[in-house]
Amino acid sequence: MSRGLRLLPIILLIWILGTFAWRLIQPDDPTIRSQLVNREVPEFALPAVLPNTAGLKSTDLATGKPRLLNLFASWCVPCIGEAPVLDELRKRGVAIDGIAIRDNNGAVGAFLNRHGNPYERIGSDPTSRTQLALGSSGVPETFIIDGKGVIRLQHVGAIERSDLPRIMAELEKVR
Repeated sequence: MSRGLRLLPIILLIWILGTFAWRLIQPDDPTIRSQLVNREVPEFALPAVLPNTAGLKSTDLATGKPRLLNLFASWCVPCIGEAPVLDELRKRGVAIDGIAIRDNNGAVGAFLNRHGNPYERIGSDPTSRTQLALGSSGVPETFIIDGKGVIRLQHVGAIERSDLPRIMAELEKVR
């Protein structure tokens, strides 16, 4: 057996281990690209969840001012962690509207009393019809909507404090 053939298994092993190490160091991009980015928000009209907060219609999102549209639920554990970050965004002057997904009004009210209410309007989506029209599959999810009612960004999962610079930069871009 020639010397080259004897080294072939070692070279193959090094190549396999190198491939595994490279994949561990550089995982796939976890970003989900929404099909609705750069498209108008689909039409919807959702009833109010709370007596002192207006419901939400798609036309409310085309007021000339960029907004965040946050999908949440009282039963959503990551939504609890996201609540203080949304409040931080509200304090920075960001207009935030919410859609309560598959929830009941009493539970949403208790959730907002406990964790804060950053929303200007909250619509109830008990069957997830609007959620699905938005291309959302879970909660929390947040959309940046420009002043013309066009979706500019879809953020899947809870907004973390580390996401704030990117969110603020995206909002500034669409002003």
